[in-house]
Amino acid sequence: MDPSSDIILDTPYFRIYSDRRIDRLVGTDTVPAGFDPTTGVTSKDVVIDSDAGIYVRLYLPDTATGSDDSKKLPVLVYFHGGGFVVNSAASPHYQPFLSTLAAKAGLLVVSVNYRLAPEHPLPAGYADSFRALKWAVSGGSGDPWLSHHGDLGRVFLAGDSAGGNFVHNVAMMAAAASEVRIEGAVLLHPGFGGRERIDGETPESVELMDKLWGIVCPEATDGADDPRVNPLAAAAPSLRNLPCERVLVCAAELDFLRARNRAYYEALVASGRGGTVEWFESKGKEHVFFLHNPGCGEAVELMDRLVAFFAGN
Repeated sequence: MDPSSDIILDTPYFRIYSDRRIDRLVGTDTVPAGFDPTTGVTSKDVVIDSDAGIYVRLYLPDTATGSDDSKKLPVLVYFHGGGFVVNSAASPHYQPFLSTLAAKAGLLVVSVNYRLAPEHPLPAGYADSFRALKWAVSGGSGDPWLSHHGDLGRVFLAGDSAGGNFVHNVAMMAAAASEVRIEGAVLLHPGFGGRERIDGETPESVELMDKLWGIVCPEATDGADDPRVNPLAAAAPSLRNLPCERVLVCAAELDFLRARNRAYYEALVASGRGGTVEWFESKGKEHVFFLHNPGCGEAVELMDRLVAFFAGN
């Protein structure tokens, strides 16, 4: 048998082979940008780098083009999830979620389509996402939505699952570069790990993250204790450096990542960094449930908490 046909990671969502080929079992469907009559939000795609396939999907509420079109909207740069290997900014479940968030919170949303592993191993996706952030805060190369409607002095980051991991890493890149002021960050069920099991983790989840990280970031020499996936590792930069005035960490009670999410939150609180750190947990729910069941009571509560956070409450 051809050794390249050996499966080294098999999940319900994707299958990765020893030669780094991947079968994506989910996350390949897309929906076009356009007007959403339910929320009154219009979306459009803007290409940043056609050769690399980097683009953003912008979401603009109709309130931005109403009678008071001089009012600028805070800009939210959003990173999608998908285990670093699936989904895109055009995945069907992000369109209603981000349209609703843009409408309810009054945000101009910049949803980033970054390159996926394993074809493009990390840190490629981080570099793409940081590039998109700098593009947004510089006015999107004259994009009329950003230049006319975006308050570039009020920039937020948010992302779910692997995208929550991106929030942390892109924020730390911004801190190191001293180029971007970030008012707040929301980490929704962020994808963190570590080689040593912590209280509340299962051995299976520890093994999965360690194996996945070795595939998506092969340059890492310390597996899931690489600081980019384990911000609490000994070699990780101090969380005091996270350059956000306000941080909201969201978790789900039944999520296999819940223990890591809580540990990250507690480490932020203990870091002595300035600003505020908040915790929000959805009881009885699993990983990124709000994307797949947005009408349930817990998803509505989460959306309300997000809206309040972006309003500064």
